Amino acid sequence: MDIIEDAYKNLSTRRHLLRSGSAGIGSIALNSMLAPEALASQVSEQASHFAPKAKRIIFLFMNGAPAQQDLFDYKPKLDEFHGKELFKKYDEKSKSWSKEGFVKKNQRLTGMTAGQSSFQVARSNFKFKQHGRSGAWLSELLPHTASVADDICFVKSMHTEAINHDPGVTFFQTGHQQPGRPSFGAWMSYGLGTENKDLPAFCVLISNGTGRPGSQPVYSKLWSSGFLPSLHQGVQFRGGKTPVLYLNSQPGESVEARRRMVNRMESLNKLQLEAFGDQEIATRIAQYEMAFRMQMSVPEATSISNEPQSILDLYGPECQTPGKFAANALLARRLAERGVRFIQLYHRGWDQHGGLIGALPKQCKDTDQACAALVTDLKQRGMLDETLVIWGGEFGRTTYSQGGAGKAANGRDHHPRCFTYWMAGGGIRAGMTYGETDHVGYNIAKDPVHVHDFQATVMHLMGLDHEQLVFKYQGRRFRLTDVHGEVIEPIVS
Repeated sequence: MDIIEDAYKNLSTRRHLLRSGSAGIGSIALNSMLAPEALASQVSEQASHFAPKAKRIIFLFMNGAPAQQDLFDYKPKLDEFHGKELFKKYDEKSKSWSKEGFVKKNQRLTGMTAGQSSFQVARSNFKFKQHGRSGAWLSELLPHTASVADDICFVKSMHTEAINHDPGVTFFQTGHQQPGRPSFGAWMSYGLGTENKDLPAFCVLISNGTGRPGSQPVYSKLWSSGFLPSLHQGVQFRGGKTPVLYLNSQPGESVEARRRMVNRMESLNKLQLEAFGDQEIATRIAQYEMAFRMQMSVPEATSISNEPQSILDLYGPECQTPGKFAANALLARRLAERGVRFIQLYHRGWDQHGGLIGALPKQCKDTDQACAALVTDLKQRGMLDETLVIWGGEFGRTTYSQGGAGKAANGRDHHPRCFTYWMAGGGIRAGMTYGETDHVGYNIAKDPVHVHDFQATVMHLMGLDHEQLVFKYQGRRFRLTDVHGEVIEPIVS
């Protein structure tokens, strides 16, 4: 009997084999997470097929969709056509379109204007002027952005399939209109790792605009890691005394006591990791370690007490009020120079279906000076060449007026067919405009750029082939650009 029992002890069941094998994988994952520099080097060698032009991204997302024809896409013909019907009418008997009107009405419209009996062309109420050697046309609402026009590439032919806010924002951030996919920043973290072990690779900052307070919400799903390891999800920085929640020690708790607690938690989690090999346990261990290090790194990164007055003046007075867009823009620069890979800013309040004439100037006042300051600041520090700055929303707004054209309360509806983005630094060809819209700014006339093309181009600038950075999940290989996307070579320096 003793011989049989001894023999049985030496046998390995199928369950034991699988558990020990997965534990080995989990240990590898843990070592990679606790040595992020090594992981970043290893992954970069595997994923990068060419030298990157940019090391980091600051994405200034204007949540709610700015009106491109009031800011960037100057259309002088709208003055002449103001108040006239935009759409041609289709006659069923003759099977032909009317001569009156400028655009065939065969596009989707939202439920907010589909029932309108009249779709009048609405000119911009704001003056435009050319700026810089490039001669870029910009609205009078953007005087500070105009001052850095020669550092910017304006893409006026962006287009998307999404016509409503939630799927539109989700599409830009995850490559898919339905939630659940990894976000842009999570893909960058997964593909490139981090340059600073004391800060997350992916940080998120949110501000509320004055143009339309309480506008479209911003959800945490937009910076989710999706089916990637949760280590890659974004970390939200908030305004106020506590930029990151749950970092601070409890009253009376010393750093040494917190260190002992983290060590004990790590020991317990390692036992679970050895038993089950679940990669998320390795992630949990790494996140405890990161949180401990962030207790020191976050207060230093978020404090602007050592910024010279010239920099505070450059960003404007609101940069000293935590949570304001200007404060977030300055913080984005501080995070960028500390090695954060992807910094996502959301500024809410651009959804102007009505009251656009009064609301749009407020939104621009929130953001214009700080956006230009960010470009200037990075350039002065020698960081712009390696930092890709992106500005844009989820879609554009219509040439026709939502409500009567010319009325004080007029607005513009959602418009996915054409809108403007701008990019600066990080390998982008400066001082140029790419793409054109038609004479009424309703359809693309030249060089269309789809959302997946934009994503493929950004990844290319970061040294990543968008077709090669994939993650296998539930039997399928996923990527940010799904099965689409072409790099827009003319805008790459």
